[in-house]
Amino acid sequence: FKMARALGIDPLVLAFVTDGLKTHTSEEQIAVEESVLSYLQQTARPTLLRTTHEKFLRRGLEGLSSGYQHLDASHPWLIYWTIHSLDLMGVELTPKEKQSCIDTLRQLQCPTGGFAGGHGQIAHLAPTYAAVNALAVLACPEAYTLIDRKALYGWLLRLRQPDGSFVMHEDGEVDARGCYCAISAATLCGILTDELVAGTADWLTSCQTYEGGFGAMPGCEAHGGYSFCAFAALVALQQDTRVRKTDLLHWAAMRQMRLEGGFQGRTNKLVDGCYSFWMGGIFPLLHRSLAADEHTRVQLQTLSMRWLFHTDALRDYVLLCCQSPHGGLLDKPTKKPDFYHTCYCLSGLASAQFFFEESTLSAGDLNVLKRIDPVHNVAAEKVVSMKRFFVPS
Repeated sequence: FKMARALGIDPLVLAFVTDGLKTHTSEEQIAVEESVLSYLQQTARPTLLRTTHEKFLRRGLEGLSSGYQHLDASHPWLIYWTIHSLDLMGVELTPKEKQSCIDTLRQLQCPTGGFAGGHGQIAHLAPTYAAVNALAVLACPEAYTLIDRKALYGWLLRLRQPDGSFVMHEDGEVDARGCYCAISAATLCGILTDELVAGTADWLTSCQTYEGGFGAMPGCEAHGGYSFCAFAALVALQQDTRVRKTDLLHWAAMRQMRLEGGFQGRTNKLVDGCYSFWMGGIFPLLHRSLAADEHTRVQLQTLSMRWLFHTDALRDYVLLCCQSPHGGLLDKPTKKPDFYHTCYCLSGLASAQFFFEESTLSAGDLNVLKRIDPVHNVAAEKVVSMKRFFVPS
């Protein structure tokens, strides 16, 4: 948007073209663009509202209202979304806050392995991933040793299917999330083995669609969240050479909305702040993979020193359109802030701020966030700390 205006081009040429045919989808897209335009036309430099977001997140650690009861199966997620967001902004937890998180996660660990989403519930891969990530963020021996790695490994083996896929819980559904959650948790805990992931790379590769992205399982439509999960898992397994990377790059780049600057998760869907990470987070992984390939390395060297999407446009969408003045970040204008979107808007912004290990911002920039590990979505320094604790070099 701002680039078009700087070049003397009417930004409205970036708007959605209806071709004279109105549908529910086109009307929603036009309404979103109209709401976004008023924010993008601001001339002031976009600034991260760090203090208001910190207050919003810390209130969540103190306790949640009854309106959050629908997230009773997401206790580890709520902890991870909150403390990861604070950590990205460089906010230190108090000893009391740390201990409260550890005590809660300890109660959610199942004796047969893995973590449940809530009290009295069964172990599930999604909250297990969130719990392990949260413990990585806490970065202390008490958090690390809480994990029953032997039970976790046995449970993961029971979830693994003969074709290499993983069910989300015993007798549960199969999808690419399961592979990613299992591989990410096992990697951080130092229990990833050939036995655990036999056939997994083959199964994940079969989820790549004709579009270039990855679906939840073979034959499904390409989706931003599943694409990140599948590709990140393959990168963690060092099996990304199996991927049609040029097709993935084209599909992922086309998900960045022309006017809004943020990402959609699927073709013909609306922009959503959470895809700042689920889509934007694919590019650091993909860039590294392409740079390691002798056939694409030369082409990359001719490009500017940025990821292969418009990082400034994403920054403007997140900072101008997705910040609540009362704290927290959100899906899009007219929506309310929540911990999920706060986490993934900030994660996407953090990912866009670095090119490999180098920050693209000047020292002292008020918007600067910590560098994340692109596979796990945890601060890079915290990932190194946890891995070294379990597998000393």
